[in-house]
Amino acid sequence: MAAYAADPLADFSRWLRGDALEIVMVVTGSMLLARFVRWFADEVATRNDAEAEDGPSLVRSEDSKHRRAIAQVFTWSLIVLIYVLATVSVVENLGISLSAVVPAATVAGVAVGFGAQRVVQDLLAGFFLVAERQYGFGDLVRISVVGVSTPVLGTVESVSLRITTLRTVTGEVVITPNGQIVQVTNLSRDWARAVVDVPVPISVDVNRVTHVLREAGEAAFEDPALHELMLDAPSVMGVESIEMDQFKVRVVARTLPGKQFEVGRLLRVRITRSLRAAGINLQAEVASTGEPTGSAE
Repeated sequence: MAAYAADPLADFSRWLRGDALEIVMVVTGSMLLARFVRWFADEVATRNDAEAEDGPSLVRSEDSKHRRAIAQVFTWSLIVLIYVLATVSVVENLGISLSAVVPAATVAGVAVGFGAQRVVQDLLAGFFLVAERQYGFGDLVRISVVGVSTPVLGTVESVSLRITTLRTVTGEVVITPNGQIVQVTNLSRDWARAVVDVPVPISVDVNRVTHVLREAGEAAFEDPALHELMLDAPSVMGVESIEMDQFKVRVVARTLPGKQFEVGRLLRVRITRSLRAAGINLQAEVASTGEPTGSAE
């Protein structure tokens, strides 16, 4: 900053026309640039989503989800860099020497570092989360968090180096620091499995039930609405459990990632109709789960 002149008003006027104007331009420019980065990232994401919807696949590819996650992380990092550089420029225009600030900043950084360990942990966890492709935008995941007994099930809406944002089936938005995540169950990786346990009265012949369920599975696989969701015809695994008045027969179907719940609901309808048509009454509701399985990368 220029040395003060004899007239304070003239000096202040000169500062307003010089350094102060440059500070305003730097702050305004950094805000506009950050907005442009966000706008550009949203445009790229929208185009990527449109291409995914126009493609032949019913679900997002792993590469598409990873590209979306990388774009989100890159956008977040670039905006942080813009604001850091703008802050440095403002400090210089205020006449504060960076060489004098560095020692104080070092001491403050050490002090803050002890309190910011969790933030650093979140950033490192987020880096490995994205680099290892654990999950990405649009994945259906179940996340276990430190100190929370009930895992959170939802669809990934955004991933950054520090946080992961999920939207649950009830519409709630759950924001979780990446460093607090202890386990992730990805229900949208490669393929999934719909599991239907059918409770049958103990007096019914097992072979007859198995035959009816196998025919119901083959008919479901031939249905165009279900055929494009399943990878192969459902398999009857056999008796899963035996109780006093009933036994349960398990039916398993491999599905596209994230489609196991929809397939499970449709299979229950077909199984119930087939058993009733064969004169077999169910003891209770047909249980269905969608356990995530598949090849790990």
